[in-house]
Amino acid sequence: MDLSATPPLPFQGLEPLPRAASRAAARDALLIRAIDITIAVSAVMVLLPLLLLIFVGLKLTSPGPVLFAHRRIGKGGQAFPCYKFRSMVVNSAEVLEQHLAENPQARAEWQRDQKLRNDPRVTPIGRLLRRTSLDEVPQIFNVLRGEMSMVGPRPIVEGEMIRYRQYIVDYMSVKPGITGLWQISGRNNTTYRRRVALDTAYARSRTVALDLAILARTVPAVLTGSGCY
Repeated sequence: MDLSATPPLPFQGLEPLPRAASRAAARDALLIRAIDITIAVSAVMVLLPLLLLIFVGLKLTSPGPVLFAHRRIGKGGQAFPCYKFRSMVVNSAEVLEQHLAENPQARAEWQRDQKLRNDPRVTPIGRLLRRTSLDEVPQIFNVLRGEMSMVGPRPIVEGEMIRYRQYIVDYMSVKPGITGLWQISGRNNTTYRRRVALDTAYARSRTVALDLAILARTVPAVLTGSGCY
């Protein structure tokens, strides 16, 4: 994979930079952690009524647990339970297997992107949560637990590690994030190869200023629902 062959990043100020000196990187890491905790605690307090409303809505419209914890790979290759509001039917694995077996086009899309534009597993309320990114709000608790950051690469499952090839080292050098370059660069409208390039660029360029720039761009991306499905 040649990262230099990927399109330029979508806005200035986020081009890959040389790795920061270890001392500066350590300072940035401490400051980023402080920012993570501040934002996460504030978000829990502000969003608590909405979280309760989503909890009730899921209970009333879809059988099964409200929260979904999926095993993801974090910093240093450590696995952790990544929390989300459940947006799929309970028997999602069986539904996906049957759908891919019956639809060659969907199977090719899944093999290429590891996602489906028209996913039969997603519930009606789940589609709303995904379009507004509200399904990922419980990851705030992953941030508080120190497993994730507000900004970072999108957390991947173990089976995706091989798709990062040699760049998995860069992915595992930072904590995965609730938002990141991928989320503000087209999200599901981008290719998996582009996603790897963005994650690698971020890991090699991470600074407090970069995180703040990404957070600022996340707000309009969420409000417009860009690339969410």
